[in-house]
Amino acid sequence: MGMEGAAGRAAIFFLFLSLTVAQNITGSGEDTLNVGVILHLKSLVGKMARTSILMAVEDFYKAHRNFKTKLVLHIRDSNGDDIQAASEAIDLLENYNVRAIVGPQKSSEATFVSDLGNKSQVPVISFTATNPTLSSINVPYFLRGTLSDVAQVNTLAALVKAYGWREVVPIYEDTDYGRGIIPYLADALQEFGASMPYRSAISESANTDQIERELYKLMTMQTRVYVVHMSTNIGSILFKKAKDLGMMSEDYAWILTDGISNIANSLSPSILDEMSGAIGVRFYVPASKELDDFTTRWNKRFKEDNPNDPPSQLSIFGLWGYDTIWALAQAAEKVRMADAIFQKQKDTKNTTCLGTLRISAIGPKLLDSILHSKFRGLSGEFDLRNRQLEFSTFQIIHVVGSQLKEIGFWTAKHGIFRQLNKNKSKTTNMNSVPDLNPVVWPGEVHTVPKGWQIPTNGKKLRIGVRTNAYPEFMKVESNPVTNEITASGYAIDVFEEALKRLPYAIPYEYVSFDNGQGINSGSYNDFVYQVYLGVYDAAIGDITIRYNRTSYVDFTLPYTESGVAMIVPVKDDRNKNTWVFLKPLTTDLWFGSIAFFIYTAIVIWLLERRSNNAELTGSFLRQLGIAIYFSFFADRERVDSILSRLVVIVWVFVLLVITSSYTANLSSMLTVQQLQPTVTDVHELLKNGEYVGYPNGSYVADLLRGLGFDRTKLRAYNDLDGFADALAKGSQNGGISAVIDEVPYIKIFLAKHCKGYTMIGPIYKSEGFGFAFPKRSPLVYDFSRAILSITEGDSIINIEKKWIGDQHACQNDGTIISSSSLNFNSFSGLFLVTGVASTSALLIALVMFLYKNKHRIRNSIRRDQTQKGYEAERINEQNQEMTIHSNQVHNLQLTVPDDSDEYRCQQDGEISIEQSPASEVQTSPYFASHAQQ
Repeated sequence: MGMEGAAGRAAIFFLFLSLTVAQNITGSGEDTLNVGVILHLKSLVGKMARTSILMAVEDFYKAHRNFKTKLVLHIRDSNGDDIQAASEAIDLLENYNVRAIVGPQKSSEATFVSDLGNKSQVPVISFTATNPTLSSINVPYFLRGTLSDVAQVNTLAALVKAYGWREVVPIYEDTDYGRGIIPYLADALQEFGASMPYRSAISESANTDQIERELYKLMTMQTRVYVVHMSTNIGSILFKKAKDLGMMSEDYAWILTDGISNIANSLSPSILDEMSGAIGVRFYVPASKELDDFTTRWNKRFKEDNPNDPPSQLSIFGLWGYDTIWALAQAAEKVRMADAIFQKQKDTKNTTCLGTLRISAIGPKLLDSILHSKFRGLSGEFDLRNRQLEFSTFQIIHVVGSQLKEIGFWTAKHGIFRQLNKNKSKTTNMNSVPDLNPVVWPGEVHTVPKGWQIPTNGKKLRIGVRTNAYPEFMKVESNPVTNEITASGYAIDVFEEALKRLPYAIPYEYVSFDNGQGINSGSYNDFVYQVYLGVYDAAIGDITIRYNRTSYVDFTLPYTESGVAMIVPVKDDRNKNTWVFLKPLTTDLWFGSIAFFIYTAIVIWLLERRSNNAELTGSFLRQLGIAIYFSFFADRERVDSILSRLVVIVWVFVLLVITSSYTANLSSMLTVQQLQPTVTDVHELLKNGEYVGYPNGSYVADLLRGLGFDRTKLRAYNDLDGFADALAKGSQNGGISAVIDEVPYIKIFLAKHCKGYTMIGPIYKSEGFGFAFPKRSPLVYDFSRAILSITEGDSIINIEKKWIGDQHACQNDGTIISSSSLNFNSFSGLFLVTGVASTSALLIALVMFLYKNKHRIRNSIRRDQTQKGYEAERINEQNQEMTIHSNQVHNLQLTVPDDSDEYRCQQDGEISIEQSPASEVQTSPYFASHAQQ
């Protein structure tokens, strides 16, 4: 009874104290806002957050003493249980009238609590729930005071791409938090060229044996790059077992998401040592004086709050919790607490606890105030306008022993870069070597893990091979005693050379598609399909890269030339008819030469006529013939003029060049064998109904049938000799007119049957030969790089010489070019020179003639001018006399009576005789006509 009485008195005392405090608050004009805080107080994050939240309330009201609304925190422990978290939330809403809830800590807990907050219109702010599926669309009263896990997936994908990894296996805890990131991570990896061949989900309650079995399963797979997304409790067990199994070695790469990286500083040295070699990403917090001061105070306060725990360092979750309280306190000051009452829900038919939850009257205003609260907190810019924080920069860290080192940063704008204070204009996401500080990978090596490995089951890679019609490319033999398959040929040399250039060794064995018994065991489509079925790990040889095959296998880059061409016979096309001597020169060159020949002869004739050459006597035709003789035989001794000799010299040079070229071309036409293909177009074969050959089992048969060839016109052959014999017979004698095949095969044929055949084309495009691997095989990328290095160097040339021979030894290989006639354009420069020389000589001669006879020409011009003056004066005088005579006659006609025509004629005659002397009379047409009358 004494103890019960003491307990009762204590309860009354605390009740009295609470009423007194409430009266003091009311009396001072201050309002309170009840805030519920739900955390997992036994976890490391929960302990950090509790200390940060309590310090946030103290610091805020110390800095804002004039604020009238005070936050009153009601902290509850969820114990990491979803039902417990929901129960605590209901208790806070019903019994403590909380107007806001901070937390809960886990994403699965937040799913329940956010529904409660949405029903009662109480804002729920979680700074640790990062599951992307927690959307404010369905629960508008849920706010995320942290980053969504989606924010980090591009950083993870950029790291995978930068280090050249093609496949990644995520290892995640099988909870809402773990599963939420996977779809977004898969999309980001696909965008950066990587994929997820497998997803490893580990239960939250998994024990050591279960985790060990999952790790053994991962060891049987090729992929060796893992993204770990889980809490530290499961993560510590995972890395301990991975190290025990030898998975923290040089062949493996481990990437940590921010779930572990954000609190890695607070993990024990033993756990960090087991993670040594892993890299991780986490939110970057800019340094500031306020952050340094708070960190010092927080370390001291955390020790006081958790005296039995080892020292821990402040994480980003503690900073987000601190800034969340500041945002809530600022928002509470803007809301009138006089309206802070709870209203009963209209629907009271539901008798459950959820049905009796009341609605907060200030909930919408408080939510709006929080959304408009923006400030710079300890974690950086704290802005919830988008109902969650927006990321800016991620820090890339590296675990070395029991320490953490910074190796770089990532932003959406600049990608990966090493330091913040350097130029970040260059994006490095797509580079093979990232701009990061050096990394000591698992196994304490500096070489970047290749990201995959042959499974540790003792098996070798089964490489499929097959014999075909061209043993130069692939020949397969089987040892009858040991049944061991051996292969040789062009393709084998390329494959084995590529293996030497890989940065790692691959155990392999050849497996024959036909068991070494022959070449007719199946088509190449069937051969490649065995890779898809898993019979072979790869198929090599003369496998054409075709579109339909890429649907079930991946090909390397081609290692041969591409294209489909024709092999056709060649014939001698020499033309030795009667008029073959005219063919060396074209018609325009013949006529041009004759025209300049005549022009040169005329110029020489004119020049020699001026110099009075004794040879140029007689008739005009005789003189022209002699001039032509001079220009044709170029006899400089028989021309006298220096200009004529200059013209002759230039013409001699032109004539020498033309005659030499004519002689050479005519000799070539008469002596050199002019080989021409018998067929130049595949459609010509189709039109004429010719027989066409193709290699047995090749896809070329489908190609020809697609072009319209009748099946009866197609003939398949198994070897090169069969092609040669059929081409020699011809289509009319039971053979073929052409062979349609791929360019690499045609080179082999021409190397053996050089004379009499040539290649036409390529007439169709193909991608060449490549090696086939299973879909998304990491070997494709490495083999393609190795093949590219082979084809760019001398290795491929040496392999071709070994198996095919010298490509330049056969004169028929390639396009045949015959001799062609010389045209006028070939000698246009020479004709221009001789034309300019002849015309210049003619002009010079004319100028010299004018200069020597300038006085005679001048006197002649003067005499002509004087004579013309006399004639002009005489004409003027005569015109004047005629005018006077005309006037006198007119006057006489007016005064003389007109008695008769006879009398008038007589008078006119008398007047004319009297007025003009007989010696100077100039009879005008008028008088002449009358005189005749």
